[in-house]
Amino acid sequence: MFVSQAALEKEKNHIEGFAPEVAWVTKSGSSDLDQPIAIRPTSETIMYPAFSRWIKSHRDLPYKVNQWSNVVRWEFKHPTPFIRTREFLWQEGHTAHATENCATEMVMNILDKYAKTYEELLAVPVVKGKKSDDERFAGAYFTTTTEIYVPISGRGIQGATSHQLGQNFAKMFDVWFLDENKEKKMCWQTSWGLSTRSIGSMIMVHSDDKGLVLPPKVASIQVVIIPIQKTGSNNEEIIKKADELFATLKKAGIRVELDDRENKNPGDKYSHWEQRGVPIRLELGQKDLEKNEVRCVKRNNGQKSQISQDGIAECITKLLEGIHTEMYDKAFKARQDKTSNVDNWEDFMKALSEKKICMAPWCDVQQCEINVKDKSKEESIKAMEEQNADEAQLTGSAKTLCIPFD
Repeated sequence: MFVSQAALEKEKNHIEGFAPEVAWVTKSGSSDLDQPIAIRPTSETIMYPAFSRWIKSHRDLPYKVNQWSNVVRWEFKHPTPFIRTREFLWQEGHTAHATENCATEMVMNILDKYAKTYEELLAVPVVKGKKSDDERFAGAYFTTTTEIYVPISGRGIQGATSHQLGQNFAKMFDVWFLDENKEKKMCWQTSWGLSTRSIGSMIMVHSDDKGLVLPPKVASIQVVIIPIQKTGSNNEEIIKKADELFATLKKAGIRVELDDRENKNPGDKYSHWEQRGVPIRLELGQKDLEKNEVRCVKRNNGQKSQISQDGIAECITKLLEGIHTEMYDKAFKARQDKTSNVDNWEDFMKALSEKKICMAPWCDVQQCEINVKDKSKEESIKAMEEQNADEAQLTGSAKTLCIPFD
């Protein structure tokens, strides 16, 4: 959890990049510490002194470490649940390799895994690309990223990053190996991370005013069965059939819940499970019982249908697969519809004020990127002053998300 000031400051570019975000411990009880101790913003400077002890030979390579840990970054005024919290849980990986090519291959392999995590599990489309020099990880050779677009806010979210660290940290922390010819070589290193921000991104991309809309592959409950009990109905038979359907779906590996609470009416139950984003709701009433059917309601679009109780497990499995595709396609279309190609400043600012992503030409000069940040901030402040704050769309400065690989 803690890192010494000496270790954190050993790699100059690294500490310069994190300086505004580092929280320092300066006291123990009422006593001042001789040296302040940082609460770790990331683990490179903690882990790599250990790498220098663990790695000695080419036979030790590639060396790969993965961990889940909490880090602290004191970088903003107003925390946002999941998206911007000062302390957050993340997965971070660190590797050491014999060559630049091996390290770069690892970087791209991990980036692909992060993209698949978003697209194949969370149904969130991402843009894979390389960070600009101004936005890359402090101390890295280069940084790759998965970027997400949130239609409701018109903002981008950095979903996950994978860094080619080059040999900077190896030289600072003495991470070397002897090759096949007994020659001493510095390692090439990578680091990469995915945090609980992924949950926030999923919520913001998919959910609506009724509550969560969860992709089936990560929903802890995929299907909820709600028996409709009324006066005059054969309620015992309805409950018995609901139990049978529950057992059938559970046996098929579907994560299913039976809501047979007697102190809640059906409408309350519908609202309860809609808020929690359960992908499919199955309603079973007297008429459904007589027809050997159930009413199926999909959370992602509210679509209702009658499905047969026979072969219900196969039918629900296909429906869940279809819901994932529908959610991904909807999010992808929303991003495409809100992507604007611009080649002049007026169109650039107009697109941003309309909550769009801009695809713009750039000369690859860092100062020009900084100028865009500064100028867009000035104009957004001016716009806020000139019009009603509720009408102004762009707040703050525009920033570079990535240079897309595609």
